[in-house]
Amino acid sequence: MRGVVKLTKVLENGRQQVVGLQFAPDFLGRLFGRQNAVTAEAASDVELCEVPRAAFERLVAEYPQLEHRLFGQILRELDEARDWMVTLGQKTASEKVASLLYLIAGHIDPSTGPETRDSTEFDLPLSRIDIAEFLGLTIETVSRQITKLRADQVISVVANRHVTVPSLNRLKARCG
Repeated sequence: MRGVVKLTKVLENGRQQVVGLQFAPDFLGRLFGRQNAVTAEAASDVELCEVPRAAFERLVAEYPQLEHRLFGQILRELDEARDWMVTLGQKTASEKVASLLYLIAGHIDPSTGPETRDSTEFDLPLSRIDIAEFLGLTIETVSRQITKLRADQVISVVANRHVTVPSLNRLKARCG
């Protein structure tokens, strides 16, 4: 209903990787699966609506439009995962950080996408360590790239967490 959830995969040797973010009002979980290979953890203050699996499966069976909405979310997440593979595999460190900030900006207000707003502001739901894990970078590199975006006036940051993006088009241009 509100907030950001961090999805993490833990490897057998104990290392972990942030593999995704879920934003309100997304469905979180596996409707027809019994196990999930990722851990979900609140990355910000969250408000959840928990529905027992059996009741939710009945709702989906009874209301096809709900199933269509869930399918739409799954397809959007698949598209975003493919885009994120390109980000991780092909983009520079600067482009990776800008892409993450643009991703958050695009989901922070579910009523409008980034293409309908000129500017935005949000609290970063991830720590610098989480950002580094998510982007496959070091904490120092993440900090340097955020500092560069600040110096170039693409973003401003207050108290290490509150980000203001005066021009979403300028941020998007930095995504590569």
